[in-house]
Amino acid sequence: MFARLALCSRLPSRIRQSNVCPVSIRAFSQAKFSLPRPHGKSFAHRSELKQAKRIVVKLGSAVVTRDECGLALGRLASIVEQVAMLQNQGREMMIVTSGAVAFGKQRLRHEILLSQSVRQALHSGQNQLKEMSVPVLEARACAAAGQSGLMALYEAMFTQYSTCTAQILVTNLDFHDEQKRRNLNSTLHELLRMNIVPIINTNDAVVPPPVPSSDLQGVISIKDNDSLAARLAVEMKADLLIALSDVEGLYDSPPGTDDAKLIDIFYPGDQQSITYGTKSRVGLGGMEAKVKAALWALQGGTSVVIANGTHPKVTGHVITDIVEGKKVGTFFSEVKPAGPTVEQQTEMARHAGRTLASLDPEQREEIICCLAELLTEKKDEILSANRRDMELATASGRLSQPLINRLSLSTAKLNSLAIGLRQLAVSSRDSVGRVLRRTRVANNLELEQITVPIGVLLVIFESRPDCLPQVSALAIASGNALLLKGGKEASNTNKILHQLTQEALSLHGVSDAIQLVSTREEVEDLCRLDKMIDLIIPRGSSQLVRDIQRAAKGIPVLGHSEGVCHVYIDSDASIDKAISVVRDSKCDYPAACNAMETLLIHRDLLRTPIFDQLIDMLRTENVKIHAGPRFASYLTFSPSEVKSLRTEYGDLECCIEVVDSMQEAVDHIHKYGSSHTDVIVTENEETAEQFLQQVDSACVFWNSSSRFADGYRFGLGAEVGISTARIHARGPVGLEGLLTTKWVLRGEGHTVADFSEQGSMKYLHENIPIPQGSFS
Repeated sequence: MFARLALCSRLPSRIRQSNVCPVSIRAFSQAKFSLPRPHGKSFAHRSELKQAKRIVVKLGSAVVTRDECGLALGRLASIVEQVAMLQNQGREMMIVTSGAVAFGKQRLRHEILLSQSVRQALHSGQNQLKEMSVPVLEARACAAAGQSGLMALYEAMFTQYSTCTAQILVTNLDFHDEQKRRNLNSTLHELLRMNIVPIINTNDAVVPPPVPSSDLQGVISIKDNDSLAARLAVEMKADLLIALSDVEGLYDSPPGTDDAKLIDIFYPGDQQSITYGTKSRVGLGGMEAKVKAALWALQGGTSVVIANGTHPKVTGHVITDIVEGKKVGTFFSEVKPAGPTVEQQTEMARHAGRTLASLDPEQREEIICCLAELLTEKKDEILSANRRDMELATASGRLSQPLINRLSLSTAKLNSLAIGLRQLAVSSRDSVGRVLRRTRVANNLELEQITVPIGVLLVIFESRPDCLPQVSALAIASGNALLLKGGKEASNTNKILHQLTQEALSLHGVSDAIQLVSTREEVEDLCRLDKMIDLIIPRGSSQLVRDIQRAAKGIPVLGHSEGVCHVYIDSDASIDKAISVVRDSKCDYPAACNAMETLLIHRDLLRTPIFDQLIDMLRTENVKIHAGPRFASYLTFSPSEVKSLRTEYGDLECCIEVVDSMQEAVDHIHKYGSSHTDVIVTENEETAEQFLQQVDSACVFWNSSSRFADGYRFGLGAEVGISTARIHARGPVGLEGLLTTKWVLRGEGHTVADFSEQGSMKYLHENIPIPQGSFS
């Protein structure tokens, strides 16, 4: 209480008075009221919510209470923390809260039970108490008893973040009087100006019980805190209204039913296509009331999000996630995008992908060959689009040189892509439906294990537009549906490449099987579609891969976070081989993930011709050298010492470090490498074989460039990426890595009971030979 007095004593007398003798609001109802900003525009996309300056947070009864009587203190504390954080960022926060009735009911029940127990003890003269019943409590009395306690709780919580609060109680009657309405508006603006969080509630101690009332033209009637929050948001020209309840958002059918799907974005014209379930377990409003209030606020220029404020895993960041533009709850928007949502794209891709998987192998081969032809036929259009992307990227100055290099396409690159696709088309003939194992379980009971597509793939890639036809061809060959999310820096190139892909797919009516996500979907939001996407494959920087691995909850991620590749020059290395392997590994394409980043040199080679020639070659190729700690110790004047031995430079830079033996090189690679690709250069076969066996990387080479770690160079035709994972696929992931298996059992009415001790059948488990090219 002292904290409350201290906080309020800093306020001017006019505002301090409104805190002691609360104002009223339930007035928004039937008074004629013109919208304060009839020409206001709400945000069209979630990503724009980051710009919200004035925000109203509505806390429903189900959020504030943990049962019919009692407050959810943990939830309130996390909500207060988020509101205070946003307030301290310079935003203007307002809270419309429920909970006074529930808090008051808890207090009154406690007082009544205590009073009854004392009376019974006095009358009976014994400690044995009869069963006590609590009378039905009148809501207005509960509100009167609970308001002060609820406000004291808010003030105590906000004090922890040095944030001041003020209480505003309102009723409908306040808005019948124009002067009172202006006073309320003035008070709220003054509080916001002074960086104070107004906490607003209906004055339930004096309002009549809720009765049906009709809305006047253009005015929403205040029947509950949903309509109160909407009216307040429009009155105060708020940018955003966040309505927290006990449901995830708005569903296309009552939550809990089998086909119910959360609606990501709701448009004013969509309300006829949904049905409403029952109202919240507590409080006056149901989902229908929330939607009505949200649409009214949207009409007044305030963006609205309805989300779950009770889920223990998300309550601690639900408000900040919404403000950051993340896909949480249902976002109300007046702007309907021209194309399908990403959820609809995923459904379309899955449906068409199943058709793709059922095509004959020759038909899938024909699609891939058609795409290869289109890459060469339309090369002028592709390169023109790519030049536009390159010009924009260079002018913006936001992309590093390695990313700009990856963005660039050329005639040679397109021709190489076309060759790889034709190679892949041939190998696709025996992919889907291939029999891997056949077993005779018993007489007339045969089991087969066959290859099948994984399902729906999500490939997220930066810059590199050549990734799009590669991955698309692999998806076609393996019968997988595909979602592609490219960087905006390659939007023009990606667009035409996707159009060509769909043109090829249309040969057999499956153009929807590969979708390009061009909406403003954040990568983190895509990673949450765990019920729609079966595998995520990131292609880009190590930071992108790490971010996706963190964000993907429940969806497997295939890829590698870094490409810290090593080349070890052994004491028995050939000078010519060492120079050619190191030059190619580092300089052929420095931005590639399979380029050398660390050169390990045996100590015996220091100050020898092979060492001098390696250094001269790197300097001639303009490679910036960073010295490892041991290498630096051998030099009087050394290059700049490396900051980290785990660095992926992605440019004409590398680290040089000295080791005493092959075994020490292996230990260094295991400690600082990324299990991608590592190379030994030596003429000693025994040393080489030990290196190949001991190094635990996806690719391990002897006397050959690290740049060979590539699906096309391995003869896979193309690759979706290089995986350093321990399960499923490892190394360059081509066609085989995009297939899984299923078991097919064919019988004649067999039952498990037939094989019991009393049964008439016995297991045989005989392996049946599989003819080459056998398909189920």
